[in-house]
Amino acid sequence: MAFKKLINSKTILSFFAAFMLFGTNLLMAQTPAAAAGTGEDANQVDWTGVAYYVLIFFLICLGVAVIGKILKIYDLTLKIQGKKGLKWNNVMGVICLVFLLAGLYGAYWSFTVQGSMTLPEAASIHGVKIDEMFTVTTILTMIVFFITQILLFGFLFKYRHSDKRRAHFLPHNNTIEKVWTIVPAIVLTILVVFGFFTWQKIMDDTDAKGEVASINIDITGHQFAWELRYPGKDGKLGPKSFKLTTASNKLGVDFTKKSSFDDLSADTMYLPVNRSIKLNIQAQDVIHSVYMPHFRVQLNAVPGLPTYFKFTPTITTADMRHKLDDPKFEYLVYCNKICGGGHYNMQKVVRVVSEAEYLEWLSHQKPYLTDGLKKELHFADAEPQKAVSQNRLALNN
Repeated sequence: MAFKKLINSKTILSFFAAFMLFGTNLLMAQTPAAAAGTGEDANQVDWTGVAYYVLIFFLICLGVAVIGKILKIYDLTLKIQGKKGLKWNNVMGVICLVFLLAGLYGAYWSFTVQGSMTLPEAASIHGVKIDEMFTVTTILTMIVFFITQILLFGFLFKYRHSDKRRAHFLPHNNTIEKVWTIVPAIVLTILVVFGFFTWQKIMDDTDAKGEVASINIDITGHQFAWELRYPGKDGKLGPKSFKLTTASNKLGVDFTKKSSFDDLSADTMYLPVNRSIKLNIQAQDVIHSVYMPHFRVQLNAVPGLPTYFKFTPTITTADMRHKLDDPKFEYLVYCNKICGGGHYNMQKVVRVVSEAEYLEWLSHQKPYLTDGLKKELHFADAEPQKAVSQNRLALNN
């Protein structure tokens, strides 16, 4: 019984919780310090971890509880002396104002401190529109937030209970119902319509009349890398089939089609500036996610479900380096899904260049149909048309 009483002791449990929080905080702080090397900072312990803020929160709660107890004792003392006790309704009204001011300051602090942690400058046409929609949505949300919070806590303070005032019971009001239903509906409809048109341009598979055709680029994800494939002189990418995937033909390109013979493989994604790009996205094993933050591109790569994303880069790598004053800057494509232990390796450089630089770079890329793949398909010495026939025989085998 004594042991059970010890286990149920709130004091013991509180000390144990505090010990675990401090221990976890200390461990989390020392791990990065040890990994940092043998510098002077390695021996410093950062106490401002998660546990630190959790303890600060509990201390604030404890302080509020202590103040509440003191006020309650003071109230009882007044009543014992035959005086009127504290006006608790006034106390609650003042607390509402304190909550209002603390909340508004918290929102201001969040904007000033966390507000700088936004995405970098948009480097694509649709990226600018997405940023505009995000900004408009944030401004509208903040206006509603400040108005509702001020009205909520302000009304709680102004209309706190008083013996000299009687509350009015209002079970229903059609005018109020119409206002707070129709106004949000109109605002949300406008936001959705703008978003719909932006999304429609991104997912429009056909090029508009008079515009230069989009450049088709294949990007295929597997653990743990991205594979790139560019069209050759015919401007068309050959079809793929997962059934044809081998060690040499790792993308499963179907060489029974003529359009596959001039396809190119690349290690770096080169994009001509101000040209429409159609990024064909696929995955071979698990779900990955193509993420190019500067271009506001993100779409999942799901095995068996080919998707695409159209965008037009507007700022070259050289111009962005000049803007950021960073000669080493590079655009990157990441994987935004935790796809396994080597997930962090899934990065590839994206270089936006002029049209002439792009064509020059493209002329030096190696063909996807390598000598090893020709040998595997048994048409190394054959002409393309003849090779198709041999390829079919090889596949039938």
